[in-house]
Amino acid sequence: MSPKPDDSGVNNNQSDWIKSYVDSPEKQQQLYRRTLWIVVISQIFGGAGLAAGITVGALLAQDMLGTDSFAGVPVALFTLGSAGAALVVGRLSQRYGRRFGLATGFLAGGIGAIGVVIAALTNNIYLLFASLLIYGFGTATNLQARYAGTDLATSKQRGTAISIAMVSTTLGAVAGPNLVGVMGKFATSLGVPALSGPFILAAATYIVAGLVLLVYLRPDPLVVANAIADAQIKNVSNLVDTTSHTNNNRGIVLGATVMVITQMVMVAIMTMTTVHMRHHGHGLDEVGMVIGLHVAAMYLPSLVTGVLVDKFGRMVMTIAAGATLMAAAIVAAVAPADSMLVLIIALVLLGLGWNFGLICGTALIVDSTHPTARAKTQGKVDVLVALAGATGGGFSGMFVALTSYSTLSLVGGFLSLLLIPVVIWSRNHTK
Repeated sequence: MSPKPDDSGVNNNQSDWIKSYVDSPEKQQQLYRRTLWIVVISQIFGGAGLAAGITVGALLAQDMLGTDSFAGVPVALFTLGSAGAALVVGRLSQRYGRRFGLATGFLAGGIGAIGVVIAALTNNIYLLFASLLIYGFGTATNLQARYAGTDLATSKQRGTAISIAMVSTTLGAVAGPNLVGVMGKFATSLGVPALSGPFILAAATYIVAGLVLLVYLRPDPLVVANAIADAQIKNVSNLVDTTSHTNNNRGIVLGATVMVITQMVMVAIMTMTTVHMRHHGHGLDEVGMVIGLHVAAMYLPSLVTGVLVDKFGRMVMTIAAGATLMAAAIVAAVAPADSMLVLIIALVLLGLGWNFGLICGTALIVDSTHPTARAKTQGKVDVLVALAGATGGGFSGMFVALTSYSTLSLVGGFLSLLLIPVVIWSRNHTK
């Protein structure tokens, strides 16, 4: 019987292969590069699964419920599901490694997507809601996978590592919304409602992403990172040096705040854009195009963003995130409903602002955590991020029903400006 891993995910009696990585910086960098490749492949598939819910989730609920007021409920539900999933995946990853935690999350998300298809076929709203919660596991895992690439990254590589993981999501995430029409026809040919078609794609891609990680993410990067951290602690004889191996709570709070505000603003405006477009005569293909470009802006700039975050610092790019989100909100508020071009500009800016905020926040969390507690902390932070998205998505439909899409956009824009005083607070308390 193999020795049981402790809370850090490392066996009490380290095997020789782990020691070979601990003793060799060259092997650590080789594993770092291999891990990034595996994460890239899994994220391509995971991105396609992620795109299904944000593209047609609100429209599916609108059709099944017969009202716009609760159109934001699907996004709220799978985002709420992703909150619980973030905690579960984080704890599984901390105890058993990234491989097991991430694979479990993606496979669960695939099962949830299958449930959504069955719910649409049987017109069972309760099954739809339950399935969307489980589908949220895929959303949470898609985000948590970005951390896997940072486990063995140096402080100067972290922004870039996060970016590589995120930009790889673009291929699937952009393809997903643009396949809405095709998957709708495919679903109809099977006798399933057209709006459930993207969830058929999500089921397949999430399951493939999970299997890729389960089979190929070996050696596990977090297990190796924990072993390296343990070895460093044992080599420290000075108590002052030992205390440096603890979490920086102020940095964690700052990173979490940046991601929470960014997520809430982005989800609220994005969710109601699809409903807003449909009300003004835009078809599914047009909705798919706008959301596809929005998702591209969420992930595609990541390679450049990561370099900027590493070069100019987390604070500068956090301010850029707030300013970009505010610009997106203003454009969305004044956009003529029949103008595809202006709506595309608004949603591209919205995605770009989210990209800046998420990469800055993620880098701050990685900077502020020690490997032996990193995955659990990351999971807890992603719970808050998911709850913020659930709040934004859940209340967006009700808010628009009482006011307007333009008002929602402007409120989101003003909320994004809170990132600036957050940065000022952080700087004042680090002097």
